[in-house]
Amino acid sequence: MGPLDLRALMVLSTCCHFSTAFAWTVNNFLMTGPKAFLTYASSVQVGAKNGVQECKHQFMLEKWNCPESTLQLSTHKGLRSATRETSFVHAISAAGVMYTLTKNCSMGDFDNCGCDDSRIGQTGGKGWIWGGCSDNVAFGEKISKQFVDALEDGHDSRAAVNLHNNEAGRLAIKATMRKACKCHGVSGSCNIQTCWMQLADFREVGNYLKMKHQQAKKLEMDKKPVRAGNSADNRGGIVQAFKSIPPTELIYLEDSPDYCFKNQSLGLQGTEGRECVKGGKDASQWERKSCRRLCFDCGLRVAEKRVEVVSSCNCRFQWCCTVKCDKCKQVVTKYYCARHEAGRKPQKKTKRRQRARRH
Repeated sequence: MGPLDLRALMVLSTCCHFSTAFAWTVNNFLMTGPKAFLTYASSVQVGAKNGVQECKHQFMLEKWNCPESTLQLSTHKGLRSATRETSFVHAISAAGVMYTLTKNCSMGDFDNCGCDDSRIGQTGGKGWIWGGCSDNVAFGEKISKQFVDALEDGHDSRAAVNLHNNEAGRLAIKATMRKACKCHGVSGSCNIQTCWMQLADFREVGNYLKMKHQQAKKLEMDKKPVRAGNSADNRGGIVQAFKSIPPTELIYLEDSPDYCFKNQSLGLQGTEGRECVKGGKDASQWERKSCRRLCFDCGLRVAEKRVEVVSSCNCRFQWCCTVKCDKCKQVVTKYYCARHEAGRKPQKKTKRRQRARRH
């Protein structure tokens, strides 16, 4: 199975200047691809989609809020980038693919794969032994690499950075795994336990990688930014620069563009029209500051809109065995970023001018 065969199965769509989204098509591969890889293709597609959904959750109240879909089959040639944001997209997508493959393997969805039983019966520590059904992350990691990493066939700095961030995403799966145990003994005395390793909830993986995104490092060489390119000197510089970077850390090459404003050529949507959170008892401080972050900081105002929301209510259990609910309508106030009305100056700029005059 070579990279060309894999690319026939999966097309990595580089979505504009600010984000790289995975996109898969199996049309050509169905005619020539091995049956084994067709078995995994559905899981790969679901995993990549879950990765982008998690990305949108993590960044839903930030100026950049991830690619829209994994299903875009076109590529934007010449607009590849390696920003802090694309580092997260590569990591969470690779993690999503590995996570789904691992989960499906442990559930017995693949004929040639099941639980990781390599350590069953071995002593793991004082009072416990390995047992149960450990999630087979080795399988998920192997197949994820074969599908995802094969898409990077370049030898330039961007390809090297993308491969590094793919690996960081897979390592996040391992870093967030947890040990689960079951007690054994007379009358539940728990004289000994059998334990196994299981995947964390994917939200925990997303939280972990969001922290890595915030700590992402810009790749440098001799105190100067490494340029994207494919020269021999640049490749040597990349190898040298990578020596000081742990494989668990996200890295990038280029500064991020201004996500406040719409730019069709770069694929930037801007923050106009985005919803933000204002007030609310259960809102976190980060959520309460979202209107300032998305609207005011981008030169926009906050517009109120009354909308009707339909939700389930008055739910009741009926014998046997269903739950029936009524549909209740409620008018709520939502807040959106909007342009300032014609002829009116932004209040924030006016205050700045007033302070300037006083000084």
